[in-house]
Amino acid sequence: MSVLRGKKVLLGVSGGIAAYKTAHLVRLLIKAGAQVQVVMTPASKDFVTPLTLATLSKNPVYSTFLNEEAADASWNNHVELGLWADLMLIAPATANTLSKMANGNCDNLLIATYLSAKCPVYFAPAMDLDMYKHPSTLDSFFKLNKFGDIIIPAESGELASGLSGEGRMAEPENIIAFLEQDLASKLPLNTKKILITAGPTYEAIDPVRFIGNHSSGKMGFDIAQKAAESGAEVILVSGPTHQKISHPNVKVIPVVSAEEMYEACHQYFNEVDVAIAAAAVADYRPKNKAAQKIKKSDAAFVIEMEKTKDILASLGEIKKNQFLIGFALETENEIEHAKQKIQKKNLDLIVLNSLNDTGAGFGHATNKITFIDKNFNIEPMDLKSKEAVAQDIINKIIQHYEI
Repeated sequence: MSVLRGKKVLLGVSGGIAAYKTAHLVRLLIKAGAQVQVVMTPASKDFVTPLTLATLSKNPVYSTFLNEEAADASWNNHVELGLWADLMLIAPATANTLSKMANGNCDNLLIATYLSAKCPVYFAPAMDLDMYKHPSTLDSFFKLNKFGDIIIPAESGELASGLSGEGRMAEPENIIAFLEQDLASKLPLNTKKILITAGPTYEAIDPVRFIGNHSSGKMGFDIAQKAAESGAEVILVSGPTHQKISHPNVKVIPVVSAEEMYEACHQYFNEVDVAIAAAAVADYRPKNKAAQKIKKSDAAFVIEMEKTKDILASLGEIKKNQFLIGFALETENEIEHAKQKIQKKNLDLIVLNSLNDTGAGFGHATNKITFIDKNFNIEPMDLKSKEAVAQDIINKIIQHYEI
């Protein structure tokens, strides 16, 4: 999954021969999951048609302030366009357009939109070799860099003039790669590795039956998704669940029993920065698993149970610099029990659920939590979707590393 997924990308196209590459560029942006809105300079329409880019972007293309084709001759609002975007990409960016950007020479819709944009601006220069090296172009680069705009360096190769050298617009695939790498590097958890447990565990009685619980795993999977979207590398150790996740930053380790989850967590714990124990791990398991299916016979049936290993406590015992987060699902004396768990298991933060809160716990799309940190600071939260709760948990991790 690309970091461009869900991003609103405003693509500015100026009048250079490389404009023909923007059809492929739009396709790649759409494939990455971005929403694309195209603004063209009048000169760029000599190289690629608005109809082509409108069809590929699935949005109308704008190139003039006044939409003369509309019955009411409507105004194309450059301010709204500039505010709509999460990022603006100008490709190709000709020497003429770069100079206008650098000096505020606002004589077309693209420059007006650029001057109105509040988002990060990327530009991919495209021009002949001598133009690319000219002092006026280098001055434009300097000024735009000072503005905070980001250059996607031109590539070397055969140019439209027949010369060979620097000045070719970066290939669309390389522009996408540049955007993804730059955006990812700025995500708040880009350098962090996070271990997350999710779902129930199943403790076997015999080859057919097991002891389990009603955890769907959704909370842990939502946390993993939000952590990955924030740039973290995620190891997700999950018990049996129907939940799915598809993100290149998430490695799923499927397990069944508490013992398997214990082993997986200890395998990876020393290499992570954060561990979040969101799984509903069985506290007990059958002491002896029958080799064959147990036949129904007596009116009463007794299973001797033994404790499972306490995964969270074992991680608390060996933690070094890891930020360790646990969950507590309580039905009475919730705050006191959660505080005891923080101390007993050497936690930095606990996420408290109470089954007395409507809409919280297993089987709901929502959750209502209370954060309690190791200093016993208590922060109750409103009832929210589990996705929103997951983001709140990730925000706590981000805040921890910002201190």
